Amino acid sequence: MFLKRLLSNDMPRSRLLALLLVALFLSLAFAPFIFPGVKALSVAAKILVFVVLVASFDLLLGYTGIVSFAHTMFFGIGAYGIAISASRLGPNWGAVLVGLGASLAISLVLSFAIGLFSLRVRAIFFAMITLAVASAFQTLASQLSDFTGGEDGLTFKLPELISPSFEFSEEPFLGVSLDGRLLCYYLLFVAAVVLVLALLRIVNSPFGRVLQAIRENEFRAEAIGYRVVVYRTTAAVLSALFATLAGAMLAIWLRYNGPDTSLSFEIMIDVLLIVVIGGMGTIYGAAIGAVLFVVAQSYLQDLLRLGSEAASGLPWLSALLSPDRWLLWLGVLFVLSVYYFPTGIVGKLRARAAR
Repeated sequence: MFLKRLLSNDMPRSRLLALLLVALFLSLAFAPFIFPGVKALSVAAKILVFVVLVASFDLLLGYTGIVSFAHTMFFGIGAYGIAISASRLGPNWGAVLVGLGASLAISLVLSFAIGLFSLRVRAIFFAMITLAVASAFQTLASQLSDFTGGEDGLTFKLPELISPSFEFSEEPFLGVSLDGRLLCYYLLFVAAVVLVLALLRIVNSPFGRVLQAIRENEFRAEAIGYRVVVYRTTAAVLSALFATLAGAMLAIWLRYNGPDTSLSFEIMIDVLLIVVIGGMGTIYGAAIGAVLFVVAQSYLQDLLRLGSEAASGLPWLSALLSPDRWLLWLGVLFVLSVYYFPTGIVGKLRARAAR
């Protein structure tokens, strides 16, 4: 009963999916101890950030049927809010709170303006408007070097408590140093869990059901008395605020932010791919898709390098498995996932369990 309430009655509805989600939760919860090393911890932190970012985008695309290319703009606002505030106010918690509050306020105003004035048009025109706004914001961030650091970005310090140099104990625990970096990771972990549970509550509330009705047929939803523009604008605002929080999480972990780090259009493409792989209209799909994509993106080159060395006796196969071709293989994996899981991994598993 407690678990059902915690998950807002949105149970996995598939034994295999439930096992995957439990394994994912435990792996991320104990990642510093299970996967030691700087790279592994950074990959786990990136997964936490992308789970929140993709889930917030799925609130728009999967649950409301809105295609927006401005999502990374709000992601970048969150990251720049922390970066600019910490750079100017110093490494203290007050700077973090000021940067977070300012970035949320800016995202609220921008998302409301974009949603109010653009959601009245058809889907393709709204998508093009958001693309233009996101491109303009990225250009603005690159040119306002006095505030954003320009193309070089901003490197900043955070409170000592979550800095790698701060140690809670000289003795490692289970081979892992108890330092500020570890605390920073668990800060991100708790934030990601809370935000995902909040999104589950939103999409399974009466408000979320109306969003799904609008996605299926907005004219019918309008006919039975729902103000479609109000609901879609609210969904756009909520999605933007969650994306802003994901950007703040990224900045806190990296202690650096630049245009390519949080505003790149490549990030938007990655988010779209993860939504399709995991399954649109499922918060769980965002989590599973983010894990698969980020792990493949981070370790595919290493696997290809091992495969290329193992196939050194066959020059053509060794060349095909060259680490330089990792994007090709990533594309192949994406095509295969779409072919075998047209409704996403979560959709496929739930359909199989239903049968």
